[in-house]
Amino acid sequence: MNDMTQFNPAAITRGANASAFADHPGYRRMFAPDQLTLGIFLPLRFYAGDMTVLEGQAQLVSTIDRLGFAATWVRDVPLFDPGFGDAGQVFDPFVYLAYLAAHTRQIALATGSAIFSLRHPIELAKSAVSIDRLSGGRLVLGIASGDRAVEFPAYGLAHETRGERFAQSVDYFRQLLANTPPSIESPLGQLSDAFLLPKPVTGRIPLIVTGSSRQSMHWLGEQADGWLTYPEATHNVMGPRRLAEKIRAWREAIPGGGFRPHMTNEWIDLAEDPNFPRTPLQGGYVLNTGRNGLIELLGEWEAAGVNHAALGIQMARRPAAEIIEELGQDVLPLFPSLSGPPPLVQQW
Repeated sequence: MNDMTQFNPAAITRGANASAFADHPGYRRMFAPDQLTLGIFLPLRFYAGDMTVLEGQAQLVSTIDRLGFAATWVRDVPLFDPGFGDAGQVFDPFVYLAYLAAHTRQIALATGSAIFSLRHPIELAKSAVSIDRLSGGRLVLGIASGDRAVEFPAYGLAHETRGERFAQSVDYFRQLLANTPPSIESPLGQLSDAFLLPKPVTGRIPLIVTGSSRQSMHWLGEQADGWLTYPEATHNVMGPRRLAEKIRAWREAIPGGGFRPHMTNEWIDLAEDPNFPRTPLQGGYVLNTGRNGLIELLGEWEAAGVNHAALGIQMARRPAAEIIEELGQDVLPLFPSLSGPPPLVQQW
């Protein structure tokens, strides 16, 4: 696709409905109205001080791709806070997605979520568009304002300003991706007589906002290309019902209506017994269930309006490869990935 594909300048600082991503391979693999697809959150094993738990992970991501999952997700945790206790993916998300892009062919590559209040939008845009190009248009960019207070003073930033900085960064990022050289006046910087290269292969990169990111529902309705929220309780139907109310309120805030996707996620400990009932562990942070209980939950999410479910298995007790194969054989066929435009052939 020509880098100077026509772009609507009026749309660069607000969210877009599905038609804006009709040619986007990653978005179209993951999202469609009234359908739910499945992704896998990384890391596949919880980091507890030993990097060897990540050995072989890229080969398992290749298996996830081969089995036909819609997406693989990586997290953005710049600094490890022992008090928080979760190191996330460990690797930088953009560097690691570039590595995974070379190990996969079809699967969407998603961040869950890039911290837009810590990183400068020029660096975010340069990294994101580079991966978009290298992967043939498979990047779906989950974004957030950050939840680890210890990181902000390390960057020289005030934690209490993260919501304002997040909104400013989203605006700046979208202007950088425009095909016409932007003139940007922002508290985050001023730009004129220069522009960002490369450009996204399909003109845009979807920005999936995580939680509120310190923004109002009105802002989320106007600005988010999609919305990622926590799932509420997952051991019974009441959680999905509350989630449905939340999704409905957001979609009512979207100007002019039109489809925008919702995502949620859960850490699961998949039991060997397929009929093992849905049982909350670690105060509800992890769901222990057999595959039939998981299928039941996914159906409830789909009915609630969820369009993509990202499953994390880092807390699971069974081997990761074993869980991935069971999910691929027995669960994925009920929630298949979507057929859309294939990734653009890249011959860099």
